[in-house]
Amino acid sequence: MTAEEDTLPERLRFHGVHTNILARNLIAEFFGTFLLCFIGLSIVFQFHAGGGKTTEWIGVNIGWGFAIMFAVMATARMSGGHLNPAVSLLLWSLGHLKLAWVPLYAIAQTAGAFVASLGMYSYYYEQFNAFDGGNRTILGATGTAGCFASYPSPNLGVWGPYIDQCVGTGVLAYFLCVVIDERNQIPKIWHPMFFGFLVMMIGTGFGMNIGYPINPARDLGPRLFSYFIYGPGVFHSPYPNYWLAPAIAPFVGALVGGWFYHFSLGMHNPDIEEADDIFVQQPPKSVEQQKLLQA
Repeated sequence: MTAEEDTLPERLRFHGVHTNILARNLIAEFFGTFLLCFIGLSIVFQFHAGGGKTTEWIGVNIGWGFAIMFAVMATARMSGGHLNPAVSLLLWSLGHLKLAWVPLYAIAQTAGAFVASLGMYSYYYEQFNAFDGGNRTILGATGTAGCFASYPSPNLGVWGPYIDQCVGTGVLAYFLCVVIDERNQIPKIWHPMFFGFLVMMIGTGFGMNIGYPINPARDLGPRLFSYFIYGPGVFHSPYPNYWLAPAIAPFVGALVGGWFYHFSLGMHNPDIEEADDIFVQQPPKSVEQQKLLQA
């Protein structure tokens, strides 16, 4: 046994789970989504309750981006670091995940987000009381339910949130496919960083309507937790069945956005060995041109 293998963390490894790939992946998705949402929801509450004094909107976008980066970094070698049921569905459609695993990933991800909500609420419990005087309301001047799940701008119609989530998640999926396409030669060790930048970009451009959840687990898990604080109104505010938009539309957006990349650019992307320079693609020489060069 080497000195590295004799360390306490190595001796404490649970080899039964380590050899079960599905169990290992579900643990990774649970804790990865927990980390993502615990940090992200804390950022949202700090922005909401602080009135912009502790965190500004750009800080929310940057914070969520870093949360994505580090959460994916922590789980990528185990489960791939999906942390989003819509991403898992997309990767199944691309042939990277078994169909039977998709709902299991989604359950683990949603459970992780639920527990993260408990963690954020417990951590900021006294600040919640200071902000609303102990009177928990969903919306309004002292409403705090928006610190857990998304609620739409009053300017939107019924279909606005669905369009918003299709577009936001579509952008996420499109550039996710750009990053993971091996023909683009982006080193895998850089993937978490680019995913973080991607979320920052989406937040700065597509956060005005409902706050860019773009992740069914990130919205549904905290919404389920907030049910125990605010009651059933979290599933009926500001109108019945709004919650279905961030729970369903991201699946559509992810499939459309991911496959749009492959139809628009991915299927035209040449193999690596076909290009001398990845940035300057030269058209292949015709047979006649090759004969002239050989002559």
